[in-house]
Amino acid sequence: MLSIKNLRAAYGESEVLHGLDLDVKPAEIVAIMGRNGMGKTTLMKTLMGILPERDGDARVGETSVYGMKPHQRVAAGLAYVPQGRMIFSSMTVRENIETGLTTTGSKDIPEDIYELFPVLLEMKSRRGGNLSGGQQQQLAIARALASAPKVLLLDEPTEGIQPSIIREMARTLRRIRDEKNLTIVVSEQVLSFALDVADRVIVIENGSFVHDSPRDGIDADRVSKFLSV
Repeated sequence: MLSIKNLRAAYGESEVLHGLDLDVKPAEIVAIMGRNGMGKTTLMKTLMGILPERDGDARVGETSVYGMKPHQRVAAGLAYVPQGRMIFSSMTVRENIETGLTTTGSKDIPEDIYELFPVLLEMKSRRGGNLSGGQQQQLAIARALASAPKVLLLDEPTEGIQPSIIREMARTLRRIRDEKNLTIVVSEQVLSFALDVADRVIVIENGSFVHDSPRDGIDADRVSKFLSV
């Protein structure tokens, strides 16, 4: 469902992603793990077209998104929850979710989104900036789901979230995968969350993938060493 071949990206003359290859199956959840500065966010931004590719290709299903603008990639089936959530704080919960509808041609928020996040239904008239960090993260995911994606990208979704909410988020993401048959790629530093949510864990180090393991056979100690400073 998501295929990356020889993906390279750079800031100016400084190459940050060095020829990445990755295949993610339909309805698979993959966690990309690594310390700060290793390339996780750059990978997400490159996949969304926020940072242009220097070389390589990325496909959603059979559709190449190489060279597309971000809104075209959303129409092709990519949805993105950026680091820090980036909701519209002065807009209501309902208005925030409605911004995700722009590529679908619909004006109505799918009811199953409120079923996944009942707190957002209770707070649909409240301004986004008045929600807690965990509620804002739910709102950012709901906004992404409103675009009816095939692949959901989440950049460090546990950042600034309470441990009890992190566990609930892992359950919700697996439910989203199961109910919507959605492919999910999540960048993360918290190994316990990755082991809760992912089918597969990949480690990125200095812009290259250095470890790839199914969750069931993972060497947690080895992955922890990659994550330690």
